[in-house]
Amino acid sequence: MKLVVGRGEFYFSATLRLRVFAFGLLNLCRRGREIEGPVRCPRRLGAAFHPWLRIGVLLSVLFSWLPAAGGHATILRVRLFVKTFRQLYRQNLSLATDLYQLTMAQGYWKMGRTGQEAVFHLHFRKNPFQGGFTVACGLASVMDFLSNFHFDSEDLAYLGSLPGNDGHPLFDPSFLRYLGEMRFECDVDAIPEGATVFPQEPLVRVKGPIIQAQIIETPLLNLINFQTLIATKAARVCHAARGEPVLEFGLRRAQGMDGGLSASWAACVGGCAATSNVLAGKLFGIPVRGTHAHSWVMSFGSELESFRAYAGAMPNNAVFLVDTYNTVEGIRHAVEVGRWLKENGHELAGIRLDSGDLAYLSIQARRILDEAGFRDAVIVASNDLDEHIIDSLKEQGAAVNVWGVGTKLVTGYDQPALGGVYKLAMIRDPGGPWRHTLKLSEQSLKISTPGIQQVRRFTQAQEFIGDMIYDLELGIKPRAVIVDPFDPTRRKVIAAEAAFEDLLIPVFRSGRQVYQSPTLEEIRLYAARQRERFHAGIKRFVNPHQYPVGLEEGLHELKTNLVLEARGFKD
Repeated sequence: MKLVVGRGEFYFSATLRLRVFAFGLLNLCRRGREIEGPVRCPRRLGAAFHPWLRIGVLLSVLFSWLPAAGGHATILRVRLFVKTFRQLYRQNLSLATDLYQLTMAQGYWKMGRTGQEAVFHLHFRKNPFQGGFTVACGLASVMDFLSNFHFDSEDLAYLGSLPGNDGHPLFDPSFLRYLGEMRFECDVDAIPEGATVFPQEPLVRVKGPIIQAQIIETPLLNLINFQTLIATKAARVCHAARGEPVLEFGLRRAQGMDGGLSASWAACVGGCAATSNVLAGKLFGIPVRGTHAHSWVMSFGSELESFRAYAGAMPNNAVFLVDTYNTVEGIRHAVEVGRWLKENGHELAGIRLDSGDLAYLSIQARRILDEAGFRDAVIVASNDLDEHIIDSLKEQGAAVNVWGVGTKLVTGYDQPALGGVYKLAMIRDPGGPWRHTLKLSEQSLKISTPGIQQVRRFTQAQEFIGDMIYDLELGIKPRAVIVDPFDPTRRKVIAAEAAFEDLLIPVFRSGRQVYQSPTLEEIRLYAARQRERFHAGIKRFVNPHQYPVGLEEGLHELKTNLVLEARGFKD
């Protein structure tokens, strides 16, 4: 059997087909889970065949070492499009949560509260990097996680092995059986990936059984917090580059392999044109770019010799790193090899500067390249760049065409965490009315907002003019007024003729995915178009314009009354 993956081909014995079939049937039958279409495998069938299938899988693995009969393999052509983080780890990541989510879940279960319905919102309190906007990111990963949310037998066995403080099992076996039978049933609404968002706005709303909504808090925060942070950083860096391509070069400094992949995705959402991360290129379809290292130059007797060798090996990727010894001499060596490339039907694609006075050296490089007839050769700059350094270099007239940004992009260097939170806002018993909930704090910034929240964005003359957070249960008063949640005297009245759209869209309904994520390139273009429709002042790096965001008047009144009541100032 020949398996074709993209452009690669792999040969498998006929025996291995049995293994693939066994795995497929096992996954179909296990726990009676549904697949697309009318086919459903009864749970009893899955339970009956489970051990035999495992034996079959083991035998097929052993016999797969033997050659196929006659030494020939039948050909099966299959195309796989890899696009999820799951494939790097395992199918089920449901234990990627904090322990206290599961201890609370057992508490709800023991109290008979499994039927209670709750509403949670995921939001953040401040724009990162002291900026004026944030780019929502991570929804594709959230969808990936939730679409396969369940606890398998290995998960349950591990949880069953955990001891409490008294040495006895931490979790009740009956509760673990409940977890094993539980299937995701929540409604999830979210702001689309790439949208420009602001503090206090719910990026994700989860409505469903309180146990499920509680358990998924940690993974949702993990996926949204980091990717939103990096997408925002990338958007700031790309804004500083003023339309010139930004390449994400950060894998070697990223926070682990998974952090590197998440950062590559998020950087592209924020506007980066390509990545050095080859695996991210394969998984997500991001263009990949790269030159060579200083070690390549140092491994030869001279810089000129190294450039000639690289040009001979990679004539269609001739970008030379010129600062290993003397930058100006390196530029001249690149020109010399560029002439050889041109004589042989190729082009000098460019040079890269990785140290020194990038403004001065780039201007010198541009002059030397132009005088030698290489006006199309690009100048790539790197060296611990961020939006502030790039902005300064642009102000100095640096002749850089492409920016390579690594460490300070993929780590969120000057602010390593977004600070997103996930707060309970409504709760009700089965068949009962909703009850608003609210978390108090001595800091007004940390007082949560009740309600089933939606965000309405208003537009005039194609420019976004303000966002209103409102409660779907309360609705909006006839006169739309946005109230600053931290200074109620600051209000914005929205003109009746203003157009609007509600930002949160359905993603899951009763646990089933109802939204198909756009491609990464579509998300990147959407994100860029979004930012163009805001006042330019929100993109300033110093004292950015504050875009109007607040509560609908009725929701503000409700929140105020609940706070006063909780503090004992109302009967």
